This record gives sequence, C-alpha cells and structure tokens, in this order.
Amino acid sequence: MLEDYTTAPIDERLRATLGFLRKVTLTPGEVRPADAEPALRLGVTKEALQDALYVCFLFSIFARLADTLGWTLLDQAGYDASGGRLWKRGYLL
Repeated sequence: MLEDYTTAPIDERLRATLGFLRKVTLTPGEVRPADAEPALRLGVTKEALQDALYVCFLFSIFARLADTLGWTLLDQAGYDASGGRLWKRGYLL
C-alpha cells in the first residue's frame, strides 16, 4: 500500500477513492464530476468521498504551511512508521 496503491492488495473502493484524490491533488484544475464516478459506482458514498477530500485538504494545507514556515518535518523513516501506525489503527487516539 505504501509503495503503490494501484497494485496493493486493498479494497477496490479504497483504490478508486485514492485515484480520485490523486487527481484532485496533482491536477485540481482538471477535476470534473465524472472523476468521482468510478468510486461511486463501486459503492463509495458521496459522504465518504467528501470525508476523504477533507482529509486530503488538511494534509495539503499542512504541507504548504510546513513549506512556507520552514517547519521541521519527519524524515522518510518517520513517515514510514507513522503510515504503518495509521494503517493499523486509523486516526484513533
């Protein structure tokens, strides 16, 4: 999952949602309602896509603030460890 969501052994709904978020992140000016259709056809609800967009938005804002304000961020090992914890536990505190 951490290396390539397109080939990872994950649910197709998650794969479609991640594909949608990828487009939103990399080419936001090209996003159209039809881009959400693959995820919706697989059973992802509009509410779930909206939640995913909120998370994507918050991470994007955090990254831009970090770049702008010169915050010290984790190194790759730190991100890998954090990603592993999130994969196992989600966002539970």
